[in-house]
Amino acid sequence: MHVKAKTVALGGLLLALTVVFMALGSVIETSTLFLLAAASFFVGIVIREFGLKAGGAFYLAAVLLGFITAPNKFYVLTFAAMGFYIWGIEAVWRWLEKRSEMQKRHQAFWIAKYTIFNIVYIPIVLLFRDLLFPQAVPDGMLAVILLGGQAGLFIYDRAYDYVQVHIWGKFRGRLL
Repeated sequence: MHVKAKTVALGGLLLALTVVFMALGSVIETSTLFLLAAASFFVGIVIREFGLKAGGAFYLAAVLLGFITAPNKFYVLTFAAMGFYIWGIEAVWRWLEKRSEMQKRHQAFWIAKYTIFNIVYIPIVLLFRDLLFPQAVPDGMLAVILLGGQAGLFIYDRAYDYVQVHIWGKFRGRLL
């Protein structure tokens, strides 16, 4: 398998930025989710530039390096969940692109997005309640947290689309 030097160089640069953002999330506590989301967006950039396999390798390398270097391992797990979501939606998008005869692909894509998110989010909230919350959370409040996650996903997904189209679109021309 031939790997182009530009692919390795850009992948290494993005991997370094990903790990720095994860580590900064531990240092700058007020911007943790922002920095972890920004770090996970690099997974999508690698997938869109070099493919799903390269994106998967990048994702695994980022998680492993995050566990080695980041001071707060919980944030690495958060990044891993966000990166898995990005990898999953990009895989679904590529699958749907090949199905041009399929009706309502846009709706199927949104259903897939929420399915992938909830496969990760709901078990984490339910199984790790004691770890996530300092005190017991009533079931009514848990429902609010689960619904809030759905709204959070919408915002996260919009931010990801914006980064891919507007921000990476501008940098891409200069770097590649």
